[in-house]
Amino acid sequence: MKRPLSLLFPLLLSVMLMLTACEFSASTANIKNATLARDEAGSQPTTTFEANEPFYLIVDLGNAPDGTKVKAVWYAVDVGSAAPANTRLDEAELDTGSGVVTFDLTPSGQWAPGTYKVELYLDGELNQTLDIKVNGEVAQTAPEPTAEPAAPAATKAPETTTGGTSGSATSLEEVREATIRIQAQGSFVDPEFGQMTNVAGQGSGFIIDPSGIAVTNNHVVAGSAFLQVYLEGEDKPRNARILGVSECSDLAVIDIDGDGFPTLQWREEPTSVGLEIYVAGFPLFGNEEFTVTRGIVSKANVTGETNWASVDRVLEIDATINPGNSGGPLVDGDGRVVGVNYAGNDATSQFYSIARAEAMPVIEQLRAGNDVNSLGINGRAVTDGESIFGIWVSSVASGSPADEAGIQPGDILTKMEGLVLATDGTMASYCDILRGHNMADTMSIEVLRLSDGTILAGQVNGDALEVVQTLGSGEGSSGGDTTGGGTGGGTGGGGYSEYVSLRDDSGMLQMSVPVEWSDIDGTPWTFQDAEAGPSLLASSDINGFFDTWTTPGAFLAASTSLRATYDYTAFLDQFNLESNCTYDGRFDYSDDLYTGAYDSYSNCDGSGNRFIVLVVEPDARNVLVILQVQMASEADEEALETILNTFIYFGL
Repeated sequence: MKRPLSLLFPLLLSVMLMLTACEFSASTANIKNATLARDEAGSQPTTTFEANEPFYLIVDLGNAPDGTKVKAVWYAVDVGSAAPANTRLDEAELDTGSGVVTFDLTPSGQWAPGTYKVELYLDGELNQTLDIKVNGEVAQTAPEPTAEPAAPAATKAPETTTGGTSGSATSLEEVREATIRIQAQGSFVDPEFGQMTNVAGQGSGFIIDPSGIAVTNNHVVAGSAFLQVYLEGEDKPRNARILGVSECSDLAVIDIDGDGFPTLQWREEPTSVGLEIYVAGFPLFGNEEFTVTRGIVSKANVTGETNWASVDRVLEIDATINPGNSGGPLVDGDGRVVGVNYAGNDATSQFYSIARAEAMPVIEQLRAGNDVNSLGINGRAVTDGESIFGIWVSSVASGSPADEAGIQPGDILTKMEGLVLATDGTMASYCDILRGHNMADTMSIEVLRLSDGTILAGQVNGDALEVVQTLGSGEGSSGGDTTGGGTGGGTGGGGYSEYVSLRDDSGMLQMSVPVEWSDIDGTPWTFQDAEAGPSLLASSDINGFFDTWTTPGAFLAASTSLRATYDYTAFLDQFNLESNCTYDGRFDYSDDLYTGAYDSYSNCDGSGNRFIVLVVEPDARNVLVILQVQMASEADEEALETILNTFIYFGL
């Protein structure tokens, strides 16, 4: 007979679009029309204005729910010497619904003659760009010389290794010639999206030596298989190689093929609060247009602790640093480098640049071919705030200390020298340990390997990693049918040959299942007609999993809302399959992350199967995690062991 769904699942799955930052929006909002006009009513539409005329951008929204965000960002594209090309002037954002919204772009003084543009964003995504022309004579980019300049007196050129002087930029217009666009291609394991193969990322950098020595961020180039560098005036990219990186200072030095390049030089004077600065680079992936954003130094000395680096001293600025600006130069009005663009937070309008004094000593070592405070991992701090803390390893440099120790992409480095890492969600503790050692020192490490649910211990520059513990080994208190170690074996017919690690749509649940269980659903689940939380279902046939007792599969779910009503015992009581199955009993369960219990059922409707329902919670007791596994063979029993070793909830 078919299994009543209410017995196995009061947990009916429902489909829900999950919104993830910077990915997509489920909104149906659209811009029906966008018009530039001289008046607020839009009765005088035009794209050509006089310098003293008011500007209005009138946007008509359709199908827009309340809270829809519309943002206008305007740039001076070409206004001659009045401002560098593509200078970002300002932005404004409105929360609204369907109907007409109006942006007043009227300047406090006069617009400089030349060309401008307005980028219009809908819920964070670029929707369209409108071009504007302001009539008048565009200011000359440089005054015409009236006489031959006198030859300078012969002096000995100062020796420098961190920035060139011959051919160095001396104005904002010349900064673009020495600012580079970097595309890094490689493969890595992302904590949210899993294995990502042959993907490209984009960042910026700047040349400090005519031979092609350039500076960028470590996170721009780390983990790349190869680099392509685009220079001003060249259609084809050049290859580049990494000379040295610093994981903790988030700096890297690369060598571009060729020589005779224009360069930037460093600003020698102290950087003070209020200094006018410009963020230069190529923001946003795929953008080929050089941009400059103007602002000031808000704070001259703040700490730079983030989840991907630990910089002792950074500058806080109010000029926007967008993704893609990373690694580019922060320059003053004379085109001299004040710092290296580093990080930004749009929500707080706080943006940061690595200060010259912090960057230069590190750059000296990197360009000499020495890595600084680096094990050879491309990583970032991760934590669930309760039981998991460490450094997520996205990729490992071949031949590095991390590689030789046996660290793999997808590992979480949880301890170094006995210290638990990233308890504050930053790289600070990891980098403090590295800064207290030489990179050739032997250091103890501990790693959580989620791909097979093991904990490994070993040493950097010493003993290689070895498995010391298996997660979910299930210390059952019953002497009979404990599931933590599974029944194993897969004898007779043999076990599954390969397993694959899966994530649900929200990225909060993970488990490894046989590759044959390829029918997958990662949408949220419901309980008693209310959405309960994330879920992940894998089976050889989902319909068969629901309708028969002989189709193997696993259902993993979590709920913080239900934990407010039930503990794991009370929620386990919600399931009762005794009318169809033999009840084998309830057994205690514990592993390194969770404590709970499971009910075991067998021979449902005479099928000879086995079915378990496990409900557990972490030490924080803030979430219920539910696992249901149906087994019809010894191979499925072996799969249960792997599932128990690998299931995990990455939420609170």
